[in-house]
Amino acid sequence: MSTDKSNEGVRAVDRALDILMAFRAGDRQLSASELLKRVDLSRPTLYRLLRTLELRGFIVSVGEPQRFQLGPSVAHLAHMWTSGLDLATLSQSMMRRLWEQTGETVALLVHHGEERVCVAEMPSAQPLSFKRGVGHSEKVILGASGRAILAFAPDALQYIEGRIPKARQKAYLDELVRIREAGYAISRDELIRGAVAIAAPFFSAGSKVVGSLAVYGPSARVDDAQVRRIAQCLLEAARDLSQKAGADH
Repeated sequence: MSTDKSNEGVRAVDRALDILMAFRAGDRQLSASELLKRVDLSRPTLYRLLRTLELRGFIVSVGEPQRFQLGPSVAHLAHMWTSGLDLATLSQSMMRRLWEQTGETVALLVHHGEERVCVAEMPSAQPLSFKRGVGHSEKVILGASGRAILAFAPDALQYIEGRIPKARQKAYLDELVRIREAGYAISRDELIRGAVAIAAPFFSAGSKVVGSLAVYGPSARVDDAQVRRIAQCLLEAARDLSQKAGADH
């Protein structure tokens, strides 16, 4: 490859990275005009690079007029980066304790943008059980493990607006208040029919919610009394993990 072509390729990578880095905390979606204010590109170049990023899953285009948001490939990289922080290793003793206490599947989920990603999981040894697998991601507005995070996020409204029907928003926000008061979230038959999930958030320095610890089991085994028992175990494990992750006391 000639030096000119090599330099052109490097510039294209540089510009594509500029587009991804133009997204800031709190940005759900940006229009092309908003992106042009943040990157030094012509409109044709911006659209050409956006198309390439979309093909590779780093950008998703939505709506009319067209707007752009970060895509699942960013979540994948975030998962790899988070794994590099060794949260999975950090949480291992707490997850093992929960696994032994409950006999159910235990998972560690980390918040990233509009999703939470499973970064560690210990599947139940029982024949009837539920598991999602490391790398599985789901919208943070869904499920106990998502709401346990969202209830303690300072910008929860930005995830709800436009995603939860207006008629349901008050009930949803009331549920987040109940989760904050209890310290944990519960879901039944929500993402998997016949499954019960209980989740508690964990925090890092500055009391920032990082993710949640969750326990999944079948409703045939996890009745109301078992939910209460698991919740207490989860709260203790989440406190210990928060301490190890540098949360303020």
